[in-house]
Amino acid sequence: MLIALLLFAVEKQQFARLHYSGGGDWYNNSDALPNLVNYLNNNLHTDLSIEEAEVRPDEQKMFDYPFIFMTGHGTVKFSDKDVSNLREYLQRGGFLYVDDDYGLDESFRKEVKKLFPQKEFIELPANHTLFNCYYQFPKGIPKIHKHDDKRPRAFAFFDDSGRMMLLYTYETNISDGWSKVHGDPEEVREKALKMGANIIYYLMTQ
Repeated sequence: MLIALLLFAVEKQQFARLHYSGGGDWYNNSDALPNLVNYLNNNLHTDLSIEEAEVRPDEQKMFDYPFIFMTGHGTVKFSDKDVSNLREYLQRGGFLYVDDDYGLDESFRKEVKKLFPQKEFIELPANHTLFNCYYQFPKGIPKIHKHDDKRPRAFAFFDDSGRMMLLYTYETNISDGWSKVHGDPEEVREKALKMGANIIYYLMTQ
């Protein structure tokens, strides 16, 4: 499996950020992934590169990265080539984590439907393994930032074998808590980083 093979490879692996089109601020919270990786290296004893890569959804180099992160406030637009490449990446063992940073939801749901027209998002219940595989989140996905004060939700696409290919979090904004930009209290950042660690541990062990 691509995730496990790359994460346990001899050379240090990078996580990548998706540079998508459409006008959304894909570059938002530039310190988020490096901070998460630092936490993973210290607590999960991984040996990942602190420097994040940048990849566009139509690029072949996307297949070099086991974990691709996507966020933003605005709109997203996937071309036909983007869709074809992203679909192949996910089907071949890659993983995409999308965190709505308030405002991405409507356009993202429309565009992601192009990847797997026959699939529907599955909402993860609070007792899903993702929430207790390393750190314990008995109530499910935690709420990090208020936004519209709706309940936090996590959705996923799975392949035919049951492997999670894509995780989408809404009204929680986990990645804001990875960043130091917002001045969140330490306990809020710790909660966000622990949830990030769960995502990676789940991917390595599912």
